[in-house]
Amino acid sequence: MKILYLINFAGKGGTEKYVRDLVNAYHGKLAECFFAYNVGGPLVDFMNEKGVKSVQISMKSPYDISAAKKIASFCRDNAIDIIHTQFPRENYIAVLSKLFYKKVKLFNTSHLIINQGAVWKIINKLLSRHDEKVFSVCNFGKETLINNGVCASKIEVVFNGIPICDPYRSDKVRHEFGISDDTFVVSALTRYTSEKGLHFLVETISKLRGMTERKFVFLVAGDGEMFDEITQKIKDLGLSDVIIQLGYRNDAPDILACSDLFVNLSSTEALSFAILEALGQGVPVVATDVGGTRDIINPNNICGSLVEYSDAAAGANEILRYIEDAELCKSCSAAALENVRKNFDINIMLDTVYDRYKKSLKTEDTKDE
Repeated sequence: MKILYLINFAGKGGTEKYVRDLVNAYHGKLAECFFAYNVGGPLVDFMNEKGVKSVQISMKSPYDISAAKKIASFCRDNAIDIIHTQFPRENYIAVLSKLFYKKVKLFNTSHLIINQGAVWKIINKLLSRHDEKVFSVCNFGKETLINNGVCASKIEVVFNGIPICDPYRSDKVRHEFGISDDTFVVSALTRYTSEKGLHFLVETISKLRGMTERKFVFLVAGDGEMFDEITQKIKDLGLSDVIIQLGYRNDAPDILACSDLFVNLSSTEALSFAILEALGQGVPVVATDVGGTRDIINPNNICGSLVEYSDAAAGANEILRYIEDAELCKSCSAAALENVRKNFDINIMLDTVYDRYKKSLKTEDTKDE
């Protein structure tokens, strides 16, 4: 089986992690993987390290015929069986590529929660017929896809997953920043972009500051275009002593290993890898009730709490509950580990996606007979 993973921007976010996980599991074992991208980034370096044949193809718009022809040519030259896309632009171009090379099977994974307009709904209705499957990483995403005109029969919810391993505790990051053992540590692994709710997070912390006598600190890891803007806001609100901005880090497990609570206050979210990674370390989570977070935290899986986006007072009160209630943290920690092992094991995702690949090719073999 030969699989081409097609993406516009080869960056370092959750979608790129998803592609890395698929390639790690399949390449050289179950399949031969290939990679095509428009804008370069860390994912290209990863593919090079894995020995994955890669090609850069300009994709100026969702209807770039030139890109479609180049993709078709690449698929023909390399006998590609499957193209797996991650965003609408690449998916539309992949559909167009079938005008020039019909043999490939198309798969798309939807990582976005976006309501599209009437024109897009018509386009989605027409083009999604050509996908074998449209994977949604959360149930809310499936509802959104249907509302956006994607053929309901093509959609399948397949949750993101993480490797299951034993949680551990470490004071390495505490010691790095001189954080005392009795300080309650709240962490956030994020990007400094508007949808990640950094303004909301800072406002929530500002509310929280006068609500407890217990020492606490927030470790905020990540980078992005809003870093300086958020830094200034932290200074303006006098919160520099309780918010430590770590910048981009590659030691997320160590950050989580010293954390008592994890927060994700995004305005929109599909199904966050960061939340899953926190729960996988047994760290309770306070998150906004958006997108797929309710697939993770709900009455059947009480491993944290959900709050309404932009309600800083509610967010502060919910975080306060964990700061002041050790038993709550303990019970949520145990539930977190059980939830991840039961519902978000990466092998569930990997096995399901690969099974759908195989079935699509078997269907073609049956037609040929």
